[in-house]
Formats: sequence, C-alpha cells, structure tokens
Amino acid sequence: MSGESRDVQTLLHDRVLAPLRLTEPSARAQGYQTITSTNPDINDNGDTMSAETPFTANKPASDDKNTHTYYGTADAPADGTTATPKDVRASTSSSEAEAAAVAAGLSHLEARQTRWYSYFLTPDFWAIIAVGQLLSLCITATNTFTSFLSSVGTIIPAFQTLFNYALLTLIWLPVALHQHGARKWLGIVWRDGWKYFILSFLDVEGNYFTVLAYNDTNILSAQLINFWSIVCVVVLSFVVLKVRYRWLQIAGILLCCGGMGLLLASDHITGSNGGEGRNMLRGDLFALLGATLYGVSNVFEEWFVSKRPMYEVLSFLGIFGVCINGVQAAIFDRTSFADATWNGQVAGWLVGYTLCLCLFYSLVPLVLRMGSAAVFDINLLTANFWGVIIGTRVFGYVVHWMYPIAFVLIICGLVVYFLAGNILGDSKKPWLGDNQKDGVAGIGTAKLKALNEARKKGLAGGSSQV
Repeated sequence: MSGESRDVQTLLHDRVLAPLRLTEPSARAQGYQTITSTNPDINDNGDTMSAETPFTANKPASDDKNTHTYYGTADAPADGTTATPKDVRASTSSSEAEAAAVAAGLSHLEARQTRWYSYFLTPDFWAIIAVGQLLSLCITATNTFTSFLSSVGTIIPAFQTLFNYALLTLIWLPVALHQHGARKWLGIVWRDGWKYFILSFLDVEGNYFTVLAYNDTNILSAQLINFWSIVCVVVLSFVVLKVRYRWLQIAGILLCCGGMGLLLASDHITGSNGGEGRNMLRGDLFALLGATLYGVSNVFEEWFVSKRPMYEVLSFLGIFGVCINGVQAAIFDRTSFADATWNGQVAGWLVGYTLCLCLFYSLVPLVLRMGSAAVFDINLLTANFWGVIIGTRVFGYVVHWMYPIAFVLIICGLVVYFLAGNILGDSKKPWLGDNQKDGVAGIGTAKLKALNEARKKGLAGGSSQV
C-alpha cells in the first residue's frame, strides 16, 4: 500500500470512524463491519470477510432488511418472532446439512442389493397392511353404527359426522399450537388456510353424498360406483402429482378390483344387495359424485401430509370440517334431527361412531405417507369382508364361499402392487423434488427414513417432524 493511501486511511480513521466508534469491539457486536484492517478482506479477528456479507459500514444488522421471518420450517423460532442474520446463517447451515444427510441416506438405501421380495421384508410393508386393515375395521364399525342409527329412524348424516371433526379439533389443534406457536400458526392460516378449506370441503361432501347414495340406491350399485374413487386417484396422481405406475402396480390394482367384484357377485347371488332402491338414478349419481370427491380429497391429503406435519393437517381438517359440516347440518338435517329418536342407546352409538371415525382420520396420513392414495383406497376394499364377518355375529348374515377367496385376492393384489417397488416403496414422492427436499421429515416419509439411515451410518444428527 502506498504512503499516500495510508495517509488517507489514517485521516479517515481519525476524523470519521473514531468519533463514531466504528472500530471498537462493541461496534462489531452491534453488527458493524470494521474497515481498519490493512487487508480489506480480513477483519480484526483474522476472519475472511466475503464481499457479499450482509453487514455494512453504516447500517446495523438489526435493520428490517436483514431480519427474516420463517414460515413452515423446522428451524423457525418457537415464538414465531423474526430471525436475525445469525439465525438465518444457522438455519441455512442446518438445512444444508439436513439436505446432505438425506441425499446420503437415500443413496445408501437405494444402492442396497434388492430382490423382488425385498420390500416385503421391510417393516413398512407390514405396517401398511396392518394399518390398512385397521382402517377397514374402523370403516366397518362406522357403517355398523350408522345401520343401528338408521334402524331406529335417526338419519342425520351431516350432524353425526360433525362430532368427528370436533374431536379432531380438540385433539390436534392444541398440538399444532404447541408445536408452531400462536403467531406462526396464524401465519399458516393466512397463507394456506384456503387450501385446507378446500381439502375439508372435499372430505365433508364426499361423506355426505355417499351416505345419501345409500339411502336412494342399493348397496351393489353404490359399491360398484365406489370403484370410481380408485380410478380418480390413479388418474389424478398420474396427471397432477406426476406419479408413474408400473405394469405390476396396475396389475395389482386390477387384481384387488377383481376380489371386490367377487364380493359384489356373492352379495348379488345371496340377495343381500339391498334390492331396488327408492330412486336408483339419483342414488347412483350421488354415489358417483361422492366417489369422485373421495378420490380427489385422498390425493390432495397425500400431497399435504407429505409436505406438512400430520398434526397441522389434521387440526385444520377438523376446524374447517366443523364449520362446513355445522352449516350443512343446520340447513339439511333440521327436519330429520327433529324426527330422530334420542335415547341413551342412540347416544352410545354416536359415541362409538365418532371414536372409530376419529381413529380412522388420525391413521390415514400414515398410510398416505408410507404408501399412497392408491394403496389407501385398495386397502379399504377389504372393509366389505370385515363387514360380513361382523354381520354374521350381529345381524345373522351367512358367509358365502366367495368371501374368503375375494379377501385373499385383494391381499394378493396389494402384494403384486409392491413387487416392482424399491426398498422405499411409494414413500418416495416424485413431486417433492430431488432428495425429497420439499417434503417434511415426518413419520413414514422417505425423508425421515433417509435421515435415520444417515444417522445410522454416522453421517448426520438432524431432527424430524411428526
């Protein structure tokens, strides 16, 4: 450096910087960058200063432009406050470390030598089968309680489902508020509330129109049309979520549908299809609409739970479900509510219905994460089998010889569906980007499996979200 340059710097230091105390340690603590070093790229502590440093010589780091508000990240401050540049750097470092760990974990998992039966040896496959059958039992139980209510003239489809959404709110909203904090939770309402409203609306209306269909058409027609929900799920997943099904997966779906066809055929042979409905055309149209709404809502929920924590999705599903179902019940169930039978037995059936349906809703995200909306719908095909088993004990039904064959076909269809799958099955979602970077590291997700694999190999610490 020339003598003239040193004289200019000395003059600048004595006349400008010294009175402002910009070269003191306290100034650096307040976020100012010192410029008294003889090397313009080195600060007083010997640390290299990037040319893109967020600090300037005349602006504190606490300026609004240097503060950052988090939304929907695991590194967000618990109280929902803004983050300083130090927080941002720590968050960025943490995110980059997590991304590297996920990439390493996925590489380890997908590099394993696998055989056609490898996925069947994983806990995920058996968890999907077990949880799927539990969901089928829950559906069977809710149908049984609904039959009990109908038998005494209590037909209130919107009102009886209202309690389920209220219970979901009571359980999951406190969890969401505790995890996010009130301020951050309100930010989610502002940004994503309309999306959750659409999800809840699809779910509520799917329930409502399906119940209406069973009042107007026979059971055989309603169940045949419910196959349409599987078609909707496959088409929407292919077009919207960019899922690409292999031939074995399509064969598995068709095999499951064949098993369901046997169930329906046995119902027709034994005359247990409900006979002629009150208004077959209207009932079939309601069933078709309900199946379509179910298919769309299942795909939408799979998209949500793979990106957001389960407690957040379930809490909003409950909140908006209460609002939508409450308005619908007030409009359409007033007459039937007044004419319904009310006693202790009816109250017990409503409690049983609510508990079973709440358990169903709370477990669905696990199947959607470990599997997919298609796997979820296929699992529910076995609900008819369990319904007959319960019917033999409660309503005196006789099991037709086709039922065990149909049940085996549906389970075999699930096995065939996963024959061509890798060790991650359907848990690795194509719409979450490379290394699942847009996904949440929650229970059942490929991202959490990759992180656990990386930790096992000593490549990461990391944290997960439910």
